[in-house]
Amino acid sequence: MTPTLILSIFLAYTLILFMVTFITARKANHQSFYIGNKASPWYVVAYGMIGASLSGVTFMSVPGWVGETQFSYMVMAFGYFFGYVVIALVLLPLYYRLKLTSIYGYLEQRFGFWSYKTGAGFFILSRVLGASLRMFLVINVLQIFVFDAWNVPFWVNVLIFIALIIIYTLKGGIRTIIWTDTLQTTFMLLAVVLSVYYISRELGAPFRTLISDLWNSDMSNMVITDWDHPRHFIKQFFSGMFITITMTGLDQEMMQKNLSIRHLKDAQKNMFTFSTINLVVVFMFLVLGAFLVYYAAAQNVTVAMTDDLFPTIAFRYLGPAAGVVFLIGLISAAFPSADGALTSLTTSFSIDFLGLEKKTEMDNTKKTRIRYSVHLSFALIFFICILIFKEMNNRAIIDKLFTIAGYTYGPLLGLYTFGLFTTRTVRDHYTPWIAILSPVICYFLSHFSEQLFNGYKFGFELLLVNGFLTFMGLFILSHRKGSMPANRV
Repeated sequence: MTPTLILSIFLAYTLILFMVTFITARKANHQSFYIGNKASPWYVVAYGMIGASLSGVTFMSVPGWVGETQFSYMVMAFGYFFGYVVIALVLLPLYYRLKLTSIYGYLEQRFGFWSYKTGAGFFILSRVLGASLRMFLVINVLQIFVFDAWNVPFWVNVLIFIALIIIYTLKGGIRTIIWTDTLQTTFMLLAVVLSVYYISRELGAPFRTLISDLWNSDMSNMVITDWDHPRHFIKQFFSGMFITITMTGLDQEMMQKNLSIRHLKDAQKNMFTFSTINLVVVFMFLVLGAFLVYYAAAQNVTVAMTDDLFPTIAFRYLGPAAGVVFLIGLISAAFPSADGALTSLTTSFSIDFLGLEKKTEMDNTKKTRIRYSVHLSFALIFFICILIFKEMNNRAIIDKLFTIAGYTYGPLLGLYTFGLFTTRTVRDHYTPWIAILSPVICYFLSHFSEQLFNGYKFGFELLLVNGFLTFMGLFILSHRKGSMPANRV
């Protein structure tokens, strides 16, 4: 594929998104931006959340990861499923009962001002880093296969991508994203199916034969039983479960889409439907990864990083049609994570830190102007973070993503667990210090784990350790106040 063709496809796809934006953003207001006027169909949200939850990271990193980790990621996916069940039965009823726009408003009602700001602050940190990584993955592919050929600097590429995200999210917010996610999920899933077809055709074997060979090979191994291994199946399962609870259930971006549905029961139907489909989709990505490994072995394809395996084969070995399919799939996987992150960050900062929703004396024109400024400011932060990640790109992006989640979502897990499962009153002004100290301790535990724990290596279960440390810190610095604290929800 030529750089011109790749860029033309990217621009054509973006034009389609702008058309959807034009339709959905008309007559949009603050409620449209924040919660879609509570009018989103649950089945549309469920389908669109597939693309939003998987993102460009799954599209490239998971297939490339199979050669190193076999199908062990599937155990995490089963953990995801049970995490979504917890979200549907525990967290969603809480959010709907409190009629929240920002889910961190719960922390203010349960604990107080400083706990509220701590929770919202850790979400902002988590989402900025996670979304920047996801965007970097896609932008870097465009740089390698398009802009390097034209000697266009990486920062210009980043600027163009972020500008496009700003344009189609600035006004419509969640009401726009609900529908663009649906479009993008369709293209992403189609790309996976067609990519499997093209690779199996090039390998010269029927799909059924390749699946049989895969199932009888070591590559299909899902269960790692070595306890010291960072991907031991028990660690994988519970890490997946709690990663989902934190990165979805305690995440403003993902919950904002659920809260745009009018009724709780419909939001729960959305979560159950989405979680079931997600298992199938993850398995499809792993099969794709196995086929890529087979093809790379047959053609002696070598790459510097596992994340480069899929684009290298699609663009340079399978022909123009497969390259087009890959590119559309990658773009479709990338945009949902970027647009949703920017919208949710704007929502959280505007409501949780600026208090725009409570300022009834302020006219809507001024609120809109402030919201636009916040939106553009976070876009600038994305720009800076992506440039930083470019300088430190040395391992699979999905590995980095879950490592970041372990450090930044852990305090949120501890805060919500303490609030939901105890009746104790925290000393609110200590909460920020506890939330900062817990990840610091986790860093040192992870760094020296082999020396401290007889060869044990922490994997993604570091999130659980972080949450536990936060919980215990809150417990130690809390006290009883009757049988039920007055500020408990």
